[in-house]
Amino acid sequence: MFPFRNILFPTDLSANAHAALKYAAAFARHSGGRVVLFNVQDAKSAVHSELNELLSDPVLKGVDAEKFWVEGEPASEIAQGAIDHDVDLITVVMRSRNRLSRAFGSSIAEDIVAEAPCAVLCVRPPQRDFVDQTQIQLKRVLLATNFRPSSAAATQLATQIANHMGADLHAVYVIGDYFEQISEIFPEGGLAALTRLRSYVQERLAQLTRTGTTHIAEGRPYQEIVKLADTVQADLIVIGTAVHGSLFGSSQVLGSEVERVIRNSPCPVLCVPAARVLTPLPALVTQVVPQT
Repeated sequence: MFPFRNILFPTDLSANAHAALKYAAAFARHSGGRVVLFNVQDAKSAVHSELNELLSDPVLKGVDAEKFWVEGEPASEIAQGAIDHDVDLITVVMRSRNRLSRAFGSSIAEDIVAEAPCAVLCVRPPQRDFVDQTQIQLKRVLLATNFRPSSAAATQLATQIANHMGADLHAVYVIGDYFEQISEIFPEGGLAALTRLRSYVQERLAQLTRTGTTHIAEGRPYQEIVKLADTVQADLIVIGTAVHGSLFGSSQVLGSEVERVIRNSPCPVLCVPAARVLTPLPALVTQVVPQT
């Protein structure tokens, strides 16, 4: 899974999207791979000349790069483009959303994460940057895990990245704040269950990261993950993403905690796809099915 060789850089040719290009170039340079500049438009426009200009960007100096242009719906076309070009990584920039868009839909970047067949690096400037000029400078990687199948691929990839780059690996498991409610309703049973869970989590974390640093937190998952990333000065958060069928149609949506990690992280977030679940209600997931 790592190093990434083929990197897809989706762009709408805006200055905002350009922020993810240096990450695509750095990973391709590190592995001797290539960058695919990918533009999706609703209708023909003067994109060819702009893509040609992008090919000559100094960030891509010494990197094998090529351009492609298609028509269609961005997230779906980008997911298909990742398959067609044997892509290992997609780099995207998160944009701020207004209150209306938060209430009625996700951003295109979140749609890309939900539909992507490979890992997606989400960048949200300004953040802690791990690309120095043209080189990757990863010192600390934070793996957020819940021990579910959706975290398995993320655990493997985070370990590979840390080992390959010589970075410190931190792993965190967050015990949800609903355990406080259980303890209030059932003082003895709740406390005993929480104590057993802490012990179990510690053992599992030790197995996952034999040479890394482990953390157990309690509270709202995204808040604790973001807070720990800031405390340890993580350069990258790695998190597994199982997606769900939308209540409003056939589109895929992420869990709210993953979205909030991406939106609030002090550093880039690497989203690693895993199993997809057959339910419109993430909180009630009981069975995980493999991707097809």
